[in-house]
Formats: sequence, C-alpha cells, structure tokens
Amino acid sequence: MANVLDKPALEDFLAREFAEVGDVLSVEVVTEDAVTLRLTPDARHVRPGGTLSGPTMFLLADVALYFAILAKIGPVALAVTTNAHIDFMRKPAADLPLLGEARLLKLGRTLAVGQVAIRNPGSDAVLAQASLTYAIPPKRA
Repeated sequence: MANVLDKPALEDFLAREFAEVGDVLSVEVVTEDAVTLRLTPDARHVRPGGTLSGPTMFLLADVALYFAILAKIGPVALAVTTNAHIDFMRKPAADLPLLGEARLLKLGRTLAVGQVAIRNPGSDAVLAQASLTYAIPPKRA
C-alpha cells in the first residue's frame, strides 16, 4: 500500500495538530515500510539518575506509530491508541536524541497494529520496544 502522506505532510500535521510536543519531536524519515521520528529531549524529560523518563519514550513510540498509520490512511484525527505495551531494555543517555522507528504489522479497516523500536542515532542497540494497537474510526458517508 502506497503512502498517502509523505514527510512534508506529516511535518505539517505535527506542527498543526501536535504543537505541544513540536518543540521536541520531528519527522526523520518516511518510507513505504516505516516512519521514524526524532525526539530531542530537554530537562523536562530527564529523571533522577540521569536517564530519560519512561513516559518520554512512550510519547515517542505512541506518536511514531500514529504517524505510520497516518502515512497510509491520511489525516484521521480520531484514530486512538487502544492497547500499548513497552519493554524498556537499556538505560538511555539523557543528553542524546532518540529515534523511534514505527512499522505497521497489520492495517485493517478498524484496527492497526504495529511496533516501534527506540534507539539513539547511529546505534543498533534497541533501548525500548513498543507494541501498540490503534482503533481507526469508521469512514462516514
């Protein structure tokens, strides 16, 4: 299935609909198979112990998969997360950006299922792995 939204369209959607996180998230890469977002953390995202917080990594995973879905179906504002699971596998450095690479496993009419691998740029080590399911609202006639 070809992409409906490309990188510039997703960047515009991010600026318009996610302004509250637009200062830390950016669209890195959009391909036929994946959407990768970059999260550039600041002091708000650092927890005691000098690592990035779990909610920060979850934010990246959730928005990355949402954008992977939008790339395929277009700007559907009411597609929502219905299930999420995240495994935190390595301690992320607080001073490095994160990349969240989202891949759709199944895209149906009412549900989308995907996975997001979170890494630091230039590293193959997965810091966290998320599996998410989104509900897609029915199309109105």
